[in-house]
Parts: sequence; C-alpha cells; structure tokens
Amino acid sequence: MHTELEIDAQATLAQLSLEEKAALLEGSDFWHTEPVPRLGVPRIMLSDGPHGLRKVAAPDDAAIEQSEEATCFPPAAGFASSWDPELARRVGDALGVEARVAGVAVLLGPGVNMKRSPLCGRNFEYYSEDPLLAGVMASAWVQGVQHHGVGTALKHFAANNQESDRLRVSAEIDERTLREIYLPAFERVVKEAQPWTVMGSYNRINGVYAAEHRWLLTELLREDWGFEGLVMSDWGAVDRRAPAVAAGCDLEMPSSGGVGTRAILDAVAAGVLSEEQVDVCALRVLELVARAGRRETLPSFDVDAHHQLAREAAVASVVLLKNERDLLPISPEAGGPVAVIGEFARTPRYQGAGSSQVNPTRLDNALDALRAGLEGRREVRFAPGFEIEAERGDPRLVAEAVQAATDADLAVVFLGLPPSYESEGWDREHMDLPALQLELLAQVAAVNENVVVVLANGSAVITSTWDHHATAILEGWLLGQAGGQALCDLLLGEASPSGRLAETIPLRLSDNPALGNFPGEHSVVRYGEGLLIGYRWYDAHELEVAYPFGHGLTYTTFEYADLRVTVTADGAEPEVDVELTVRNTGARGGAEVVQVYVGDPEAGVFRPTRELRAFTNVALEAGAEARVRIALDHRAFAYWHTARGEFVVEGGEFSIHVGASSRDIRLVETIHLRGGEIAAPLTVDSTYAEFLAVPDAHDWLMEKLTRSPLGERLIGTHLGRMLLPNPLSRIARFPGSGFTEAEVEEFLAARARG
Repeated sequence: MHTELEIDAQATLAQLSLEEKAALLEGSDFWHTEPVPRLGVPRIMLSDGPHGLRKVAAPDDAAIEQSEEATCFPPAAGFASSWDPELARRVGDALGVEARVAGVAVLLGPGVNMKRSPLCGRNFEYYSEDPLLAGVMASAWVQGVQHHGVGTALKHFAANNQESDRLRVSAEIDERTLREIYLPAFERVVKEAQPWTVMGSYNRINGVYAAEHRWLLTELLREDWGFEGLVMSDWGAVDRRAPAVAAGCDLEMPSSGGVGTRAILDAVAAGVLSEEQVDVCALRVLELVARAGRRETLPSFDVDAHHQLAREAAVASVVLLKNERDLLPISPEAGGPVAVIGEFARTPRYQGAGSSQVNPTRLDNALDALRAGLEGRREVRFAPGFEIEAERGDPRLVAEAVQAATDADLAVVFLGLPPSYESEGWDREHMDLPALQLELLAQVAAVNENVVVVLANGSAVITSTWDHHATAILEGWLLGQAGGQALCDLLLGEASPSGRLAETIPLRLSDNPALGNFPGEHSVVRYGEGLLIGYRWYDAHELEVAYPFGHGLTYTTFEYADLRVTVTADGAEPEVDVELTVRNTGARGGAEVVQVYVGDPEAGVFRPTRELRAFTNVALEAGAEARVRIALDHRAFAYWHTARGEFVVEGGEFSIHVGASSRDIRLVETIHLRGGEIAAPLTVDSTYAEFLAVPDAHDWLMEKLTRSPLGERLIGTHLGRMLLPNPLSRIARFPGSGFTEAEVEEFLAARARG
C-alpha cells in the first residue's frame, strides 16, 4: 500500500533547474507525469474514463482493448437520460474508490461537449444537447469522484462536437453562441465542483488551437470562472508547444519524447517565452502531484456493490419511448411463450468504442436474465435473427426468428448499432439502423402484433421508418456491464422506467439544424445554426419530431397542478421560485422528472422559444402527491450581451413552462421582471438611436441638434427616423450637424469620469 506523500510545490519549484521545469510540462510516457527523483517528486498516473476506469498495465501501452478489470457504468449518452444528479454523484463516488485502488491520480472525464449533430461519432461519451442538463450531471459526477482524493479532467475544452478532421478543424462560432450553448456546462462544473484538471480539445476555435487559446485557457477559464487547477492537452493535441505554454496549457500529454521540452527551452533562449511563464505551468504540475500524493492507495473495492450500482444506473438510464395497449411490463406470472429475438440480447453492446472502452468485472446479458426471471412460469424462445456486424441478412436466421415469434404471446426484438457504426475517431454517415435488422423487424411484426423493440445505441437513431412495427419501444442506449439485468428488471416490471431523453429524436436527419454545416470542409466548420441546436431548433421552427427532448413514459401517470411562481428578488440578478403539486395518478409507484423551461417572448435580441432552466426528480407511490419547489437564478432569464461582455436580464415579461418534455408542457405562468442595464456602452460609433435611448446622451444630443440646421430636418421627421441606425460619427460629418466627432469624444470622456 502506498503511503501518503507531502510535497511543498512552491519550495520544490525554487529548487528546479529550467530544464527540469520544462521537462515537467510533458508526460514521461503515455500515462504518467514526469518525476523528479532527486527532490522526491514522484510521477502520477492519469487514466481514461469517464464511465469506468481504463488502466493499462504497461506505461507506454496505448492499446484500447488491454486494461485492468473495472466496473463499466452506463456511458453518458444513457446515463444523462436518468436526469438524476444524485445518482451521478454516487457513480462518481464509486469510480473514485476504484481509481484509489488502482493508484490512479486523475480520471479522464467527464465529457460535456454538446450534441450538436446526432452524427458525431463520440456522442455516446457526451451527456446532452442541452448545457444545463450536461452541466448538472457532470458537476455531480466530478464531486463524487473527487470526494475520494482523485482528480477529474473536464473535457474536451471546448467546442469538440465532431470527430471528422478533429485534430485540425476550426469551429467557427460567434461569441453569444459560445457563451450560451457551448461553454455553460464547463462553466457550471468549474464553479460548482472545481475539477482538478481541464483537458483542452483537439480542434481550433475561430482559427486558434484550443491548446494555444489564451482567451479560453487563461482569461475565461482562470480569470473569469476562477479555475484553480491544471490544464492538460488531449493526447496529441499540442501543435506548437511554446505558444501553448504562454496560453496556459500546463501539461502536454503523452510524452513527446522530449520534443516539447526542447521547444520550450529554445523559446526561452530566444526570448519568445519567459522563465516566469514556464514557472507558472510547472507550479501547477507540482501542485497536482502534491494533491494526488495526499491519499493512500486503497486495497480493494466491493465488486458486487459496484455492479449493483451499475445495474441501478442502467435501470435509470432506459427511456420508454412508446407503450401502446400497456404491453409492458410483461407479466412474469402466467402466459404463453415470449420470443426473444436479436443477437444483442445474447451479445450485448454495452459501451462505445475508443479511449473510454472499459474491461468489465462481469457482464450481464438480457437473454440469460429473462430466462432466469421467467423460469418455470413462461417459455422463453431465443433466435439471434442476425449477426451484429453482417452487411446482409441471413435467410436462415430470419426464418428461425419468424418461427419463434409466430405463436408467441409477444416478441421482444433487440436491435441496435454495430460497434463499427460509431466510435471515437470518425463520425456516422447516417442515423439509420442496419437495413438487415429492419427487415427482420418487419417480418417478425408480420406474424406477431405484440412487438417490443429494445435498442442498443450510443447515438440517436431514426425510429420513424419502423416505429409502426413496434407496440412498445425501450431506448436502451449503452447501459454498461449490468445493462442486461437492468433491461430484464424493466421488461418484467421489477422496476418502472424513469429515463427521459437527453436529446431529441428527429423524424429524419435532414431536419437536423447542423445540416449543411457538419462536418464542414477544408478544415473549417461553421456553426451556422447559432443558438438553435437540438430542441431549441425543432421548437423554434415548429418541426414535428419522433420523440422530443425530455420525453419518457413510465408504468404509471402523473398530474401537475397548482403552479405558483414567485419573484423573490428583482433587478439585474432576479431570483424566482417555482412551486407545483405533482400527483401519481396511476396504480403503481414511479418517478417523474419535472422540467422547467423559460421563454422570453418579446426580447430585444433573438431568443429560443423556451430553454430548459431547471429540473427535479420526484418519486411517488401510487396515489401519492408532493409539493415541489424549484429555484431559478438570474442566469435562467439572461442572455449574453456581446457589446457589454456579460450576461444580462432584459426587463419585461417571461413565461415559465413546466412540463414532462419540451413539447409536453402542463402548466404555464407569466411573470414580469425589472431586469438590469442592457444598453451597449456608448462610443463615437454608437448609433443615433442608441444615443437617444440614454437619458443624459439624449439631452446632450438634442441640445446640439436643436441649435443646428441639420437638427430641424432630423427631429421628429421621416429623415430622422431613417438615420436612427447611423453611427453618430457619420452624422457628425454631415453639413450643419452642429457637433463634431471630437465633441462627441469629449462628451463621452466627461461622462465616463462622472
């Protein structure tokens, strides 16, 4: 067992040579930091996550398949559908314990990048298309992991929303869209949970590589948000090491074989980089090592308990999309045969491919679980129906499946995406399930009217082309090692579905807002949809969808009533309380996710129709009710004002929408907020209209115009209205304006002095 180690980072830094400090700024191998043996500074290990520990045995081993056994929890694509931050905290807690046992200092996760397009090959590793949901879940996860003295790496910072050309592509995003969509999840995790590290992304942002982006890594992350930890690169993400150091990228991973160290030393020698800048980064590396050295390695973890937690998380991650005629749950007590069809029932796809791939401690499958659950009571017939990676259907396998389903009470058909369809490193070409699986489904549905489809997919798939063949649909996502038993729990009614979609399922790929702007061309991708990603797009354009964001059925029903919205603080930073009563009106217990959306129908800037601003889970027994209170802070009503450089609340009417999805709104209330100052700071280039909107500027300008020949033609006239959008500097040049640019500047300077 390792003993605790105390390191004084500041004192150690003072004893290092420049060469040693530069060497600290890159890994010593694929997974470790650089040690300084003469001063007792050890190396520490970083390891892939985020849904499980992927610790490789050899320090230079980059092989994805080879790692020590660890609990494989549901990846983020499914886990986000739980909408349960407390469960995320508990899973993080378990991962922190496993990392302690493995001697791992930093677990590389969570990933909070937005699901801009359903085609992103790494969507299985990301939470949501909504920044609030992603941020809340990830923040809780980070707190759970770090509770055990294990660091996390919030990633991929920022705007890593595709795999195509990911090491070079420039994400071209306007500032307001960055601030409102692509940065808030990172901001929330930093401010609420203070992850030990942040991992920079591969891509460029508006032309600048993330690892070299000083505004991103220093001005925003550290100075504005108060981040206190270390910034590391993604593996191989550093283009130019010296500019990356200057920008605030402390640690290059993995080892560059000394190339990065030499680049730093050469830059210092050339006067391009100062030793003080190297010191800042080296100190952060030493502080991380010191932090990791303050805890002992644990001897073991409870494998069975962690597997049970993985099962609980998997149950919470499944979304019941459809359940006509209350076909589910399946009665385990009595009835005819149950046909289980599809190779995924026997060979589960439980996680994505790439750097997050975990070697599980055990692996459940749904077929064995269903056989055990129905043993002695109902016959279970199995037919694989297809080979998972086959390109064409096998007539023999299809015939066996049809025969199994022909006189069965119902057919449970397991469909999904083969591993080759989605992975880190490449994006999907379409959203469809394999054609051979859909043909199998059609043939099974032709002989049995009671068809349950269970999906296994890390990214959303099109359902509209085959939905009519299914009486019930369970969106199983990727459920980790205990997913097979979890699906059995839900199918047989041992648990009631509680998952809600963390992303919209569109009718067709062509409805997606990134169409035409994904994945870009010539190493540039334009985020032309702006604020309107996911449900924001579909709702603003009133597009029909297959299943909306936030949707999910249960085996019971819930009623919302008595909405009361109270403004508890007003002004520039308002606070609002939302209260309502939720009642379980069904015959069995269940859990509801109450979602609060806010709309600003008469804003001075474009705003989405409504945006998720808060949510809470409510578990109720049959017939029970609860009074639910949800607090909204000022950010629930704010937008990013690019001219002012801050989030502002514009006074006026706001609508509070409470519902069970972005489309299933049950209660609505309107409130009025005073808001704060939203006028842009005045400059000589401010418009005539902008000067008129500010009282003292209005008075100064009117005094000038009323004494000038031009004023007679402007004040209260059609010409005056026409010139409202003109910068005052241009009007000052007109003959007879009555003022000059210099006088405008003098007025503004005096105004600034007060």
